[in-house]
Amino acid sequence: MSPAVALTLAAAGAIGYGVASVLQAVGAQHDPGMLRTLRQPAYLAGVALDLVAWLLSVAALRTLPVYQVQAVLAGSLAVTVVTARLVLRARLRTVDVAAVAVTVVALTALAAASGPQDPALPPAATRLGLALAVVPVALAGWAVARRGSPNLTGAVAGLAFGGAALCARAVTWPGPLLTEPLAWALACFGLTGTLLYAHALEHGQVGPVTALLWIVEVLAPSVAGVLLLGDDVRAGWAPVAVAAVAATVAAAAVLAHAPAAAFE
Repeated sequence: MSPAVALTLAAAGAIGYGVASVLQAVGAQHDPGMLRTLRQPAYLAGVALDLVAWLLSVAALRTLPVYQVQAVLAGSLAVTVVTARLVLRARLRTVDVAAVAVTVVALTALAAASGPQDPALPPAATRLGLALAVVPVALAGWAVARRGSPNLTGAVAGLAFGGAALCARAVTWPGPLLTEPLAWALACFGLTGTLLYAHALEHGQVGPVTALLWIVEVLAPSVAGVLLLGDDVRAGWAPVAVAAVAATVAAAAVLAHAPAAAFE
C-alpha cells in the first residue's frame, strides 16, 4: 500500500470517528437511557461507523508510522465539532474555529514530515513485551476506575488504545492470527480501552475525559513507535513533526471542551 493511500485511509478513519460521535449523541438524545439508546438506529449506525473507522486505522498502520496515524485520528475531534455545528446547530466559539484550523495545518505538516517507512519488524522480545503490556494496562484501568477517577480512567483508556495501535503496527499480516500473541493483545487492548472510556464518560465530564484520552493516545504510542518499532521522520523534519504532534494534541484539548463536542 502506498503512503498516500494509507494516509487517505487514516483520514477516512478520523472522519468516521468524528461523524460516529455525532450519530451516537443524536441517538442518546432521542431516547435517553442505555437500553433504549442501544435500540436507536442513529446510535447503532455510530457504533458501526466506529468499527469501520477502527479497521481503516489498522490498515493505515501497516504503512504509516504510529505517530502520524494517531495524530490524524485525534483530528476526529475537529470533524465532530464541525459536524455537530452543521447537524445539531451546536455553538462554535472563535477558539474552536482556530483549533480546527490548527489541526488542519498540523496534520498537513505531519504528512509532509513522514518519510517512507519500512515494515515494522521488531525483535521477539519487543513483540512479547507489547503483547504482555496489556496486563498492567488493564490492571491500572481497573484500579483507577475503582478509585472513581474519571479523568485518570480516560487517560488509561488512551494508553490502551495506544497499545492497540502499536500492536496493529507490529503484528504480522497476513499470518496465523489465532496463534499470533500481538493479534490477541490488539483485541484485548481495544476492549480494555472501550470499557474504560465508557466508564469514564459515565462518571466524568466528556471534555476533560476526551482531552486526556487523546493526549495519551497520541503521545505515548508515538514515542514508543519511534523507539521500539523503527518509525522514522524525513531527514531534517523532526522539529516539524514534533511541533505538529504537539499542535494536534493542544487543538484536541481545546476542541474536547467545545460546546459542539459536548453537545450542549
